[in-house]
Amino acid sequence: MTGDFRKSMRDLRLEQLENWLAKLFATRDFQVTTASADASFRRYFRVARAAETWIAMDAPPAKEDMEPYIRIASMLVDVGVNAPRVIERNDEEGFLLNSDLGSQTYLMELDSRGDADRLYADAIEALVRIQSRGGGHAAQLPPYDDALLQREMALFPEWFCGRHLGLALSADEVAALAKVFDVLSAAALEQPRVFVHRDYHSRNLMVGDGARHGPNPGILDFQDAVSGPVTYDLVSLLRDCYVAWPAERVRAWALQFRGAAQSAGVGAGGSESEFLRWFDLMGVQRHLKAIGIFARLWHRDGKPGYLNDIPRTLNYVRVASGKYRELQFLQSFIDERASPALEAARARG
Repeated sequence: MTGDFRKSMRDLRLEQLENWLAKLFATRDFQVTTASADASFRRYFRVARAAETWIAMDAPPAKEDMEPYIRIASMLVDVGVNAPRVIERNDEEGFLLNSDLGSQTYLMELDSRGDADRLYADAIEALVRIQSRGGGHAAQLPPYDDALLQREMALFPEWFCGRHLGLALSADEVAALAKVFDVLSAAALEQPRVFVHRDYHSRNLMVGDGARHGPNPGILDFQDAVSGPVTYDLVSLLRDCYVAWPAERVRAWALQFRGAAQSAGVGAGGSESEFLRWFDLMGVQRHLKAIGIFARLWHRDGKPGYLNDIPRTLNYVRVASGKYRELQFLQSFIDERASPALEAARARG
């Protein structure tokens, strides 16, 4: 094996990170282990030294901008929720050292039969706090406008229908989908505007212990925050792409949020029915985007790990679409075109 080949097998970014940490600590008496990676180019490592731990972010400067993460982390800390505190930063090389919010995600806790009502009550309380106290911060965030909503939904026909399923959509199907997308965008834009985390779900919420890792939940992956619809983060939480709950339980949690939001001065619709319609249609918009992203992660980025979440997410879209006349085409399209093609694709492996 040549020296050049051995060098290519090394993790040069990790070596850079360890060298930076050695300068910070003035010692190499620490351990670095993988904490997680996400759907972007960012990676996270747990750094342990004596009895203390931190989380180091590796964000290659050519691929990732750390500034939104740093800015929005500060906003979340300011409103009083448990988000990482940035301790040290290395802008030139693309490294951050953050406080550690622990290693147990909501998804892991729920999979091990954790107390869902307690976890979701805490997550709803934190979400209401973000929305009720974060208005000034929300005004500084990019708007979740029609252009962004439409770009997100366009991922569904492009990456899922076209690239993943190999479906050639007719002109009538393209036009019908466009009408559905307009309905979904309009429903999102008529909602009160709040601070939107944008990925407020079980993989990004950490089970807090109230002590070393702070109160429940610890909140991660917030760097894409925008100013947007009041129901968006609630949909992310309750109609999670990674875990499904019975409809009545989701409805009860959604109305629990609505009551708390209204008490905190956050607009949540003039009636339960209006709020639940917003919630349903927002979920369809988000899940169309998510399905497109899951397909793109495989076909563009070579990341197959999200493909198994597509059937659950597509079922959310199908069920919600069946409740509203203006979304009937979408339900029919899923039943007649998308679901059969997905089953065929899964059978092929």
